[in-house]
Amino acid sequence: MYRTHTCGELRIENLGTEVTLSGWVQRIRDLGAMTFVDLRDRYGITQLVVDENTDKSVTEDLEKLGREFVIQAVGIVRERSSKNKNITTGDVEIALKSIQILSPSAVPPFTIQDDTDGGDDLRMKYRYLDLRRTAVRKNLELRAKMAHAIRNYLNTDGFIETETPVLIKSTPEGARDFVVPSRMNPGEFYALPQSPQMFKQLLMVAGFDKYYQIVKCFRDEDLRADRQPEFTQIDCEMSFVEQKDVLETFEGLTRYMFKEVLDIEVDEFPWMPYSEAMEKYGSDKPDTRFEMLINDISEIVKGKNFNVFDSAEYIGAICAKGCAEYTRKQLDGLTNWVKRPQIGAKGLVYVKCNADGTYKSSVDKFYSQEDLQQWAEATGAKAGDLILVMSGDKNHMLDALGALRLEMANQLGLRDKKVFKPLWVVDFPLLEWDEESQRFFAMHHPFTSPKPEDIPLLDTAPGKVRANAYDLVINGVEIGGGSVRIFNSELQSKMFDLLGFTKEQAETQFGFLMNAFKYGAPPHAGIAFGFDRLVSLFAGLDTIRDVIAFPKNNSGRDVMNDAPAAIAKEQLDELNLILNIKEK
Repeated sequence: MYRTHTCGELRIENLGTEVTLSGWVQRIRDLGAMTFVDLRDRYGITQLVVDENTDKSVTEDLEKLGREFVIQAVGIVRERSSKNKNITTGDVEIALKSIQILSPSAVPPFTIQDDTDGGDDLRMKYRYLDLRRTAVRKNLELRAKMAHAIRNYLNTDGFIETETPVLIKSTPEGARDFVVPSRMNPGEFYALPQSPQMFKQLLMVAGFDKYYQIVKCFRDEDLRADRQPEFTQIDCEMSFVEQKDVLETFEGLTRYMFKEVLDIEVDEFPWMPYSEAMEKYGSDKPDTRFEMLINDISEIVKGKNFNVFDSAEYIGAICAKGCAEYTRKQLDGLTNWVKRPQIGAKGLVYVKCNADGTYKSSVDKFYSQEDLQQWAEATGAKAGDLILVMSGDKNHMLDALGALRLEMANQLGLRDKKVFKPLWVVDFPLLEWDEESQRFFAMHHPFTSPKPEDIPLLDTAPGKVRANAYDLVINGVEIGGGSVRIFNSELQSKMFDLLGFTKEQAETQFGFLMNAFKYGAPPHAGIAFGFDRLVSLFAGLDTIRDVIAFPKNNSGRDVMNDAPAAIAKEQLDELNLILNIKEK
């Protein structure tokens, strides 16, 4: 056999036992009279030792070894004289009797250890080597543990795990689809699913009652730290439920995950209306680990002949506790930060609340000490605090202040990754108006139900209608979202009309779903969690890339196998495709 034990298994109780281990050579340390080899596998590291009592043939074989060679080692377990408390096998070592090289290795392009010397691009190119590192492997082990816990919870609660198709029909709403040409149906295309939305609703029509799936989804959109072209969802749907039922079920799942995986008890999940999230946090995914709320001070700052404020639609402020000692250089740095294209503010006004009860402002010319005291009272600022103010278009300024709030929290160390603050954001707008196309778009998707009490507004003021929708947010990260679905054909038709679909377009895109609803659709609702985001949150990471075995880079490329790539003309001909690529 290749091994009797793993490299993380042996303990002091195994002293005197002859064992066979197999794994990768992590490191070789030649100390003259003794040579040590650290042998690694998925389970841990065990130290092998050659000394003056070792057979000469073993010493000769040892000289042939290099880093990352795959070997089989046979020897006797003995107690280490210099113990290593950092590894589970640190009390023992293996006195070698024989070594067999199973597979030699070229010199790896970076060191296979936690403090590696490999940069991101290099490690992505050799991802199979990067996955040997303990830090990366543990992220994938965490992912597997979480997937097991999810299935255990949902299976126990009566959910049926059901696979839905990967080759589906393209729909015009939402992000761009990845499309797949059909060889057997020339000129026609499948799309890869952005979510199993319509299929899970059909499962409710079919009477499945509770469905779930840990499923791959695909979106052809620009990438960032929390996005990949292919990602994984915990996708769920339930029948004969209202919003409260769904939130209770998946709050229960989330609490179970924290306890089962991290052994953490989390508080109750408060509900926050979308309007409050935007007004107080400048974001529909508020980070509630710290306060620093946004305050509308428009009424108390206008009318003092400061044209920047007098002409603004909105003036908002945040209070950074204990930051009155910020230097001019630091304040200039914040001003430049908000002027970046990503934020787009024109400037930043500050007020320092001095320890002696006076105020120092960048607009002292226009505002008296009494005026600035009003600002402090409106923002809850005390002596030693710093008030930061921006003005302009309301929606833009709320976004900008929300971003500034997070930046200040980062500078002040307020975003502790070991603290978890979940909440539900509810009562989103059902529709959002697009000026360019002069039409409404569904803020979630066309099957989201309006709040029952807002349905009359669909005819008179559709922009004011709230969606019966909800998002789970933890630490400023949108973990998941869902909604109560429309199951009434008449209401669904009205929704399609508001979104600008003709009857023909609605029939072409969604006819099969609408036809299914004619045969008795139950009230139903659902939710989908971003599994990659949830795992990265549990792992304390800022990017989902390191919780995915083989991720894409920021350009959507797999630099390891060089995908996407051109295909042969013969394949194009089979698919009846002609490429028309402009010269770069």
